[in-house]
Amino acid sequence: MAPYVDFFLVETMFDTLNGKAAIKALLDHRDEYRQTIPILLSGTIPDASGRTLSGQTTEAMWNSIRHARPWAVGFNCALGAKQLRAHVAEISRVADCRILAYPNAGLPNEMAEYDELPEETAAHLAEWASAGLVNIVGGCCGTTPAHIAAIAKGVAGAKPRPPLPTKPVAMRLSGLEAFEIAG
Repeated sequence: MAPYVDFFLVETMFDTLNGKAAIKALLDHRDEYRQTIPILLSGTIPDASGRTLSGQTTEAMWNSIRHARPWAVGFNCALGAKQLRAHVAEISRVADCRILAYPNAGLPNEMAEYDELPEETAAHLAEWASAGLVNIVGGCCGTTPAHIAAIAKGVAGAKPRPPLPTKPVAMRLSGLEAFEIAG
């Protein structure tokens, strides 16, 4: 039977446990239907603590979900591109798959509208692309077709992030922080 979707996207994971429940369902689907449909996973950082809502660091989040062998992992939504860059850089440092990022157009103002101009959002994402941090970019809350057009123009010609070399085998655990036991 041919797949009926191109990929599955679990996005805005602020609580990795909920994300893991979705991953479990997708892996069960893969086993039941014998279809390998790519999985994309996207977390979010909701505040200035630099952690998911459940308190995990970026690397701990990766250790929690890497068993799914996602086609891509990254972040969306959150605090806007300026504040999200450090977390995108960190996931790019630790994840051995493609990196995706699609931030908000800044934070909403008191009228719940987004003030960040398309050129501002695009400049951030173009810098990430030129730094070799990402493979897939886009926009989340507050982005408009003009934002997406500016992002596409800003990253045109950028080289995609190269795959990371395979890490040595080790037990990599997570709680709020990442933990590795080398053999």
